[in-house]
Amino acid sequence: MKLKIFFIAVASLVFCSSFMMWKKQKPVVYIIGDSTVRNGDGTGKNQQWGWGSFIAGYFDTNRVSIRNHAIGGRSSRTFITEGRWDKILGTLKKGDYVIMQFGHNDAGPLDDTARARGTIRGTGDESKEIYNPILKKQEIVYTYGWYMRKYIRDAKAKGAIAIVCSPVPRDNWKDGKVTRSSDSYAKWSREIAEQEKAYFIDLNEISALRYENLGADKVKIFFPVDHTHTNIDGAKLNAAIVVQALKEMKSLKLKKCLL
Repeated sequence: MKLKIFFIAVASLVFCSSFMMWKKQKPVVYIIGDSTVRNGDGTGKNQQWGWGSFIAGYFDTNRVSIRNHAIGGRSSRTFITEGRWDKILGTLKKGDYVIMQFGHNDAGPLDDTARARGTIRGTGDESKEIYNPILKKQEIVYTYGWYMRKYIRDAKAKGAIAIVCSPVPRDNWKDGKVTRSSDSYAKWSREIAEQEKAYFIDLNEISALRYENLGADKVKIFFPVDHTHTNIDGAKLNAAIVVQALKEMKSLKLKKCLL
């Protein structure tokens, strides 16, 4: 009887260990970006939501974990300088995914006393040393492309898969068309993704086309506070666009975890 109990205990221990190992190895999808990806504390205060808050509902979370680390006000630069990216790198492992979208805040000043979050325009290796009045120290600031390359290369070094999104468009129109950033951040994000052989979702273009199909009056309802931040319906629309793009990506194993 004692021997039987012993074997049951051993079997239970092996099962629990195997389960914990499986749970630990479950792939994680990390989402990084600004307020258009996760606004505020992610609870929809002031009718503002980011599309990253609605991604998890499309996945079988028994097979993959979704962690939305995006935060309002950050640029491709400050998400790094604040240590947020290093924190993710501390747990990022082989087989994980990083979906990234930056650009909305990168056009700001490099060294203003309010936020000091801007990056140098373009994708080159240019840099500029500044005094950061927020951090109260000298800092070398690089191009938008330099920071995006860093995310991709750091992710790949960990064995993770990088997915770049161009910035979701604002509610800005001209002659019946949504204003794109096809000559700046949308273009540069595509170029970096192609150069680094990362997956790419042209959220700027795809969402703009969807907005145009709906019409300016209907789209305006998505932006109750300003021309940048969507309400819940706008965020859900953009989340669905991201998910559909993932489904259409050849060789992307992540889409097997979609419901």
